[in-house]
Amino acid sequence: MEIIGLVPAAGIASRLGKLPYSKEIMPLPGMKDKASVLSGNLVRYFRQAGINNLYFIIRKGKWDIPEYYGDGTSFGVNIGYLMMNLPFGTPFTISQAIPFIGDKIVALGFPDILFEPENAFEKLKTRFLETDSDLILGIVPSAHYLRSDMIELDGYGKIKDIVIKQNRPDLNHSWFIALWRPAFTFFMKDQLDRVLAQNREGRITLPDGSTRELYMGDIIREAIVIGMKTDYILFREGYYRDMGTWEELHKL
Repeated sequence: MEIIGLVPAAGIASRLGKLPYSKEIMPLPGMKDKASVLSGNLVRYFRQAGINNLYFIIRKGKWDIPEYYGDGTSFGVNIGYLMMNLPFGTPFTISQAIPFIGDKIVALGFPDILFEPENAFEKLKTRFLETDSDLILGIVPSAHYLRSDMIELDGYGKIKDIVIKQNRPDLNHSWFIALWRPAFTFFMKDQLDRVLAQNREGRITLPDGSTRELYMGDIIREAIVIGMKTDYILFREGYYRDMGTWEELHKL
């Protein structure tokens, strides 16, 4: 079964202020022997895993992304571009690809995240194709529980829950990439339709009555709740860095 790489690149980079270019093609001169723009390593890691057909999902005004990557030939991949419709967050951005990925395996990576190991997609793909899991996550140690999707494991080492941006210092791992089968794609579509039926702006209601943006972690969490077969690989020596803030960029 074909694997399609998805790159949600429709964000407005509000944490970085006004930039003269899209965040995804921000130059990274400090990254020696690595890609020269922020999303370049993700494209390279897809290619190394044999995931050669990619969709970038962009918004109006981010034309510099297709100008930089073109059809992907110069980067050893094939790239198509889809336009975001609903500006309500990452799951809705990804949903724009559903008509094109419905019967395919999907590999999800984020263009504003730097991570290691470089062969994480290769490892995930090998494990995934050897099992009947509907969804597999790549996870790494993380102490950023207030701004990340943290993984809660049960006593058997299985994923028990996804805890999103909460004060849970007892949780030590976060996910950063994923692969899934069509079953999860269709589940995600149903979840998005349900959320939109309840809130026209795609927001979810919290126990205290407030609302917030829907995250991919919310959908993964619901998939776990209904018993969808979910697996993971823990890269104990790996890491990921969200480069959407100047604080992280200055560490390069």
